[in-house]
Amino acid sequence: MKIFRVVCHKRTLLGFKRSFSTEPELKDFLNYLDNLKNYEKCGVPKDAGTDSSHGFDLGRMNRLMDRLGNPQTGFKAVHIAGTKGKGSTAAFLANILRTEGYAVGCYTSPHVQTIRERISLGKLGEPVSAKALNCLFHRIKPILNEAVALENGRLSHFEILTAMAFKLFAQENVDVAVIEAGLGGARDATNIISSSGLAAAVITTIGEEHLAALGGSLESIAMAKSGIIKQGCPLVLGGPFLPHIEHIFLDKASSMCSPVVSASGPGNRSAVKGVSKSNGKPFQSCDIVIEVERDFKLFIELFDVKLQMLGIHQLQNAATATCVALCLRDKGWRISDESIHAGLEHTYLLGRSQFLTSTEAETLGLPGATIMLDGGLIQILALLHVPMCECNNCV
Repeated sequence: MKIFRVVCHKRTLLGFKRSFSTEPELKDFLNYLDNLKNYEKCGVPKDAGTDSSHGFDLGRMNRLMDRLGNPQTGFKAVHIAGTKGKGSTAAFLANILRTEGYAVGCYTSPHVQTIRERISLGKLGEPVSAKALNCLFHRIKPILNEAVALENGRLSHFEILTAMAFKLFAQENVDVAVIEAGLGGARDATNIISSSGLAAAVITTIGEEHLAALGGSLESIAMAKSGIIKQGCPLVLGGPFLPHIEHIFLDKASSMCSPVVSASGPGNRSAVKGVSKSNGKPFQSCDIVIEVERDFKLFIELFDVKLQMLGIHQLQNAATATCVALCLRDKGWRISDESIHAGLEHTYLLGRSQFLTSTEAETLGLPGATIMLDGGLIQILALLHVPMCECNNCV
């Protein structure tokens, strides 16, 4: 049996499925968004994500939220930034909290099949319904129109969608929102959460993606992402980071009197023990041990965690989410070891080491083939011992 691989950027992953997910109920809303500036499609201007005169105007987002009644003040939030891993870390953490019984709002980007995937709600974590999204849009459309006009048409697709997500979270009375930053951190539209509303800030990794938009260097990227650190609020670092990059975060946290936990710290040990299949789906069996003594005293031992999210990078994301959960528990949140274990195991995302069904393979013109999709993270191929086929039949 030959396994075909499809490795591409997550923003284009599964584009062939969009024709399957037409949602007439959202036609007006999607047309409205299409008339706004969409930096995911047209690219981000130079230095737009930096905390400088060239950066996005966060005041614009704050003015929009004022007009909507500042819904972001109605719930606690965990804010996650990083070059890679922030979406997966958000999914892991959201599932841990749902497993414990919390009503969780989760906001991530981009989406694969439907824009509704970006906003999940409640204790089951289902994407927001088309009906709920459509009802909210038509209810606040006059406010949005006024805001767009007052901002001379500068409000973007991402800003409007972020505002709607926060409005939905407040409307549904979520216990906590897990928020993935879009670009950078300091000037990102999601960075309107006050220190009083922030349960924890998380920075997963630092890499050279969006280099020009974030100042042109790893140091400037780190500075931009450090903008989500708030006064007195815990900071969880994923990593591992280069020493001088980690010092940027530590210095910023120190200046903000923010305690720091590193998922890559010396007391933390995580390992993949093997890869198996259950009901035809692969998983990796992992051990995660977290032991932190500085700033917080955190400890957990999780053995034989069956992660559906495959690869060493996903194990690191799971460890990072575990550290966040432990920080919340230290602050008084009810989160059991069992909920952390089960939440990690339940986490699965489209396009992350995903094996397609036979019908989907036929849609690609490869009937009978076994096809794995992954959003540009190729470490997984070695883990699964998938051959790197170079023939013309591979996609």
